[in-house]
Amino acid sequence: MDGDLQDHNKLPELKLDAKQAQGFLTFFKKLPNDTKAVRFFDRRDYFTAHGENASFIANTYYHTTTVLKQIGNGPDAISSVSVSKNMFETIVRDLLLERTDHSLELYEGSGSNWRLMKRGTPGNLNSFEDILFAKNDMQDSPVIVAVLPTFRDTGCTIGLGYVDLAKRVLGITEFLDDNHFTNVESALVSLGCKECVLPIEITKSPECKPLYDVMSKCSVMVTERKKAEFKGRDLTQDLGRLIKGSNEPVRDLVSAFEFAPMALGVLLSYTELLSDENNYGNYTISQYNLDSYMRLDSAAMRALNVMESKTDANKNFSLFGLMNRTCTAGMGRRLLHTWLKQPLLDVEEINTRLDLVQAFVEDTALRQDLRQHLKRIHDIERMMRIIEKQKASLLHIVKLYQSSIRFPYIKSAMEQYDGQFASLIKERYMDRFNYLTNDDHLNKFIGLVEVSVDLDQLENGEYMISPGYDSHLSDLKNEQESLEQKIHDLHQQTAEDLDLPIDKALKMDKGTQFGHVFRITKKEEPKVRKKLNTHFIILETRKDGVKFTNTKLKKLGDQYQKVLEEYKSCQKELVARVVKTAATFSEVFDDVAKLLSELDVLLSFADLAASSPTPYTRPDITASDTGDIILEGSRHPCVEAQDWVNFIPNDCKLVRGKSWFQIITGPNMGGKSTFIRQVGVNILMAQVGSFVPCDKATISIRDCIFARVGAGDCQLRGVSTFMQEMLETASILKGATDKSLIIIDELGRGTSTYDGFGLAWAICEHLVEVIKAPTLFATHFHELTALAHQESGQPSGIANYHVSAHIDSSSRKLTMLYKVEAGACDQSFGIHVAEFANFPESVVSLAREKAAELEDFSPLSIVSNDVEQEAGCKRKKPSEPDDMSIGAPRARKFLKDISELPLDKMDFKQALQEVKRMRNELKDDASNCKWLQQFL
Repeated sequence: MDGDLQDHNKLPELKLDAKQAQGFLTFFKKLPNDTKAVRFFDRRDYFTAHGENASFIANTYYHTTTVLKQIGNGPDAISSVSVSKNMFETIVRDLLLERTDHSLELYEGSGSNWRLMKRGTPGNLNSFEDILFAKNDMQDSPVIVAVLPTFRDTGCTIGLGYVDLAKRVLGITEFLDDNHFTNVESALVSLGCKECVLPIEITKSPECKPLYDVMSKCSVMVTERKKAEFKGRDLTQDLGRLIKGSNEPVRDLVSAFEFAPMALGVLLSYTELLSDENNYGNYTISQYNLDSYMRLDSAAMRALNVMESKTDANKNFSLFGLMNRTCTAGMGRRLLHTWLKQPLLDVEEINTRLDLVQAFVEDTALRQDLRQHLKRIHDIERMMRIIEKQKASLLHIVKLYQSSIRFPYIKSAMEQYDGQFASLIKERYMDRFNYLTNDDHLNKFIGLVEVSVDLDQLENGEYMISPGYDSHLSDLKNEQESLEQKIHDLHQQTAEDLDLPIDKALKMDKGTQFGHVFRITKKEEPKVRKKLNTHFIILETRKDGVKFTNTKLKKLGDQYQKVLEEYKSCQKELVARVVKTAATFSEVFDDVAKLLSELDVLLSFADLAASSPTPYTRPDITASDTGDIILEGSRHPCVEAQDWVNFIPNDCKLVRGKSWFQIITGPNMGGKSTFIRQVGVNILMAQVGSFVPCDKATISIRDCIFARVGAGDCQLRGVSTFMQEMLETASILKGATDKSLIIIDELGRGTSTYDGFGLAWAICEHLVEVIKAPTLFATHFHELTALAHQESGQPSGIANYHVSAHIDSSSRKLTMLYKVEAGACDQSFGIHVAEFANFPESVVSLAREKAAELEDFSPLSIVSNDVEQEAGCKRKKPSEPDDMSIGAPRARKFLKDISELPLDKMDFKQALQEVKRMRNELKDDASNCKWLQQFL
């Protein structure tokens, strides 16, 4: 963006006289207060912003307030900033595509008379599409959601409606949610929501504060509307105008819900869909089902680096950036965006995608041929939207035509494939392509364009209707050419009369001021001055020569101009007719676009799998209630793609009843975080339909990935590191099932060692005994490894693993080996890592002394000495066996009771009193137990 910020002294200057300034101030101060709206005023050659908007633009885009000027005097004066056309376009793109926290308004007018011409929001880009996507592809398809929460004794019922304006899709659903709104969060992530409409009345409800937190976490802009606008009374009638096909299914779908129709109703009003007749009959509607895809929340998306971020050093930092090798202009990229947010749950559909990827991986020639052809496909979805809105020109028609004539080559390439998946490719693509490109469909469109458009003129960059398409146009063209010939003959005759070489000395000019005129240089003028004065009319004498005409040329020029205007008018009418006819092919092109974008993404998967230095492998997929998760030689796709990395692969074997819950210990920087993330990334890739970076993979489908990775601060939202950690963990405990995958990294770091350990222990027990989901739990509390050795009638399914490191006994140097091995880690490595980071020797020595003191005193050893020896725990503290056997279960109960406190329903004072009561009870029980006294 900085490239656009030229020296602000060159900014356009806002010039208003006193009357104009006063008129504008009068208008501006009547505008409603909207803190999210950034308002621009079109001054023809430049734009201006005023008041708080001017300060925002000055600070955000110019990084200085010296660009601000004042309009008016005294207390009525307001700040103003002028913005060039290029800078305006940069700001529009940043506000609507990057920041997604403001709406944008553009006014046109003068004095005190201004009117709103365009309004755009992160979810509704329609008005500014010509600016946003003039020089680049439409990267993602933004969605607007409306949410209507209703609280009852049974819980909170969510009515949800959504509109995808780019794809012309409406959706509706209704579901129960918990007090953390985890289902709403999953829906926002899955739909790729950029903006959410909420009833303004819920802002005062403490129950809805977590809903606003969810919006913030998902980077969704909140737009508030009065609850009275959430109405579904006339929804069926309104949808009847918008939706393609019969009204019966629409009526049945709407009547199945109580609150969702109100949410969709407010969206129809907010997006003003019914005010544009071009929308009529062009939308589809469907019921959105939360259980259709793997559920991902914002924490999981961040932890697994699924989508690209502005802070990424290169495109391979994110899974999307790595996998995006799509060729079509925008279509494949948008579908990949959607697929990564909506991994599949159906074994058959996943295997169908994997079959197709395997076909393309194995047949290199087919893959490369198809990719070459797809590179020449324009953004069909976007072209059709422009055509349906009746805003298209012949350029858009020609681009569709150029894409259409590539389809036979794509079909021909696929026909040559004779591998094991030939029947699948025929059924999935060939049969549908043959149907869509027959004489009743795309071939008809190709014929229309070849008859109507003058394709010969395309080489000159001109998009014209062919004269032979219409008899009147043909007559006008002939008349135009006849007049051009007469003007040329007159030019030749005049050159002979003046005895001047044609074109070299006597030129023919055509301009807006005089039309057709003769021109000679000032050097030649003295030779013919006498004839000029007697037989011609001199129009202008300038440095570049003398322009003159005569009655014949003027008459021919006027006739030519009249015919030209008529020709242009006829062209315009015929273009509109061709565009209208092209719009009737929208359903065909929509189907073709879906086929091509799917093919594009699957080819992208195959290209990644085949071109990786260590090839990817096809995963075996099993249903969620059967099989295990076995990843042999697994790698993190994004980490191994970095130039400086020599990645060490690791196995992960999550086996039911044996190692379904894995505690992973080891030094910081040893690879724990990378290992647990790569398991999540591998599973997500497999369920999207991609090969995975493993030697061998078997995956039992997961319905959800929960990830609590890293202590991300949220101070801007008034949430501490520890509270954020607890909120994310709470959503796991309430939302996870035995079919989920749970990834937790370094839980409990945000509080004291003892509290953190207690919470980690209680959470582990809950995950193992209640949720029973496959879990990777990376921790620096190596005492947690004792969980795997608890006595129990049932196999716990807990296994200990550690990332290996080597310490040289003589030099005490630490070497990370980045291998995950069975068994618990027998020590902490914090001080060694500090040494590794070149801490001063005196600091390291003091740290060793203090650590030794704490190890002798630590009350964390809450399991028996036999267990400690088996787990290899190094913090051995002498205790009376009877004391420990009495105290440990009581301490465990205390921690469990604390973890089960309903903190979300208690205020701070109540929670403090309850914890104090529980502590006093424990204190009473500890009066005869020294081990418990140490614990306290």
